[in-house]
Parts: sequence; structure tokens; C-alpha cells
Amino acid sequence: MPTVAAMSTAEFHRLRQIIYDRSGIHFPDAKKYVLESRLSQRLGELEIENYSQYADLLSIGPYQAEEFQEMFNRITINETSFFRNVPQLEYFERETLPAILEKRRGVKRLRIWSAACSSGEEPFTLAILVHRTLGIRLADWKIEILGTDISEKALNVATEGAYTSYSIRGTPETVLHRYFRKQGETYTIDPVVRSMVAFEVMNLKDKMAARRHGVWDIIFCRNVLIYFDDAGKTQVLRTLAEQMAPDGRLFLGHSESVRGLNVPIVQLQAAQAFAYEHAPKGVKG
Repeated sequence: MPTVAAMSTAEFHRLRQIIYDRSGIHFPDAKKYVLESRLSQRLGELEIENYSQYADLLSIGPYQAEEFQEMFNRITINETSFFRNVPQLEYFERETLPAILEKRRGVKRLRIWSAACSSGEEPFTLAILVHRTLGIRLADWKIEILGTDISEKALNVATEGAYTSYSIRGTPETVLHRYFRKQGETYTIDPVVRSMVAFEVMNLKDKMAARRHGVWDIIFCRNVLIYFDDAGKTQVLRTLAEQMAPDGRLFLGHSESVRGLNVPIVQLQAAQAFAYEHAPKGVKG
């Protein structure tokens, strides 16, 4: 295995631009060491001696699409768990979900998009909340929950629906007993809940991919905007707003804000909900 040369500033800028152009994720100058440390092993595996050669592979090589996916799996950290941010989920279950179900009682159809869902804990959590809210009424409803992520590796875990104790660390015991099957050290999601969720690879920069799925009643996009610059955040939020029903709701992460961005959504005045709706005409952010 060849020795990999240190990443130069020019190489960092080139790789950073490739990542930004394809995913919208921005690596500031202070994160050069992060990119280098997470990719050095990959260059060794490919027997590539420097990051310029690797950038060439990502740009003009015959396997550039496959290698970008491999690179993305290595440079992102999919930190998630079931029932993450309980106060927000309580607001969703007690306020948003009943209100939307009431509005959709005529068509009995509910559509939820979990964008940047990582390994599936979030959409499965939402499915559990929908399941226990509807109860025996579930059979009368068409429930569509889609989990999307740019990482195939993360979605492979989601598709399996089997998790370690780390993923379920914040899950109430009653939920564990009702919706999971423990096999050794693995917790497998209940088949009924599993059947409520579909998964698909999707890049949030791909507007056409988002439009293909139509309009959603509820969208969750939590803890991903922190990786975008303002231009990237604006683009993603506009896409999400475009795909949200006129009376729909968007949930963001607790550390994310639309303040200062030219986007057509406004935050609801509800403590710890981090929920948004379409802005009245003439109002931005």
C-alpha cells in the first residue's frame, strides 16, 4: 500500500468544490483535517498516492458515481437514534398529526417525507407515532412514509430494519416491547411498522427527484442543514417548501434556523416544536 501524501490546500479546495457541487455540503477551511483524515485510508485502499489523483477519479474516471457514493459514506457521520428530540416529537404527535389527520379524513391519505433520514430511525419513529395514533383506524388509511438519504450505506441499514442498542437508547420501554423484536443484541422493527416506510437514495440538491414524489403533508428534515452554507440552505428549504402541502408542516432540527434566509416559510410559535408552515404572501423566513 503506497504512502499517501498530505492533502495540500489546493487539493482540499478542489475536493471541497466537487463535494459541494454534487451534494451541497460545505467543508469550511477549518475542516480540512476532517476531510483528509476520513479519506486517507480510502486512498490507500485504491493505491492512489495523492488527493489530486483521487479528485481526478471523482471527476473523470469511469467509476466516478460509485466512488462518490463510497466517499460520501466516509466523510459523513450518521448520528441518529429513535425518538430523537422528544419534545418536538410530542408536539408532532399531540398537535400536528391529529390536525392533519382531521383535515385528511375525507381522503384518508397521509404522506410524510423524512428527508436525510440516515439509517432510518427517524421515519420508523414517525411510523410508530402514526400507528399508535390511528390504532384500529390504520386499516382505513393509506399511509405513505418515505425516508430518503444520499448515503446508500445508511439506507441499507434502514432497509434491514435491525438496530443495535445504541440506536434505541432513547426509546421508551413501552415502545420497545410493542414495536421491536429483540434477537440477541439486535432490535428488529415490527413488520407492520416496517411495511409503512419506503426508502430511496436521494440528493437534496436534486429538485427533479423531489418533485417526482409530489406533495407531502408533513416533512422532517432535521440536523442536515448545519452542513450547508446559506446558499445551500436556501436552495434546500425552497425545494422542501415547494413539495409541502399548502396546509402542511416542516420540522427542522433544534440547532437550525431560517433566519436571514430568503425562503417562503415561517416558524410556528410553539415551544421546542421547530415547526414551520408556508409564509403568507409577501413574507419570507
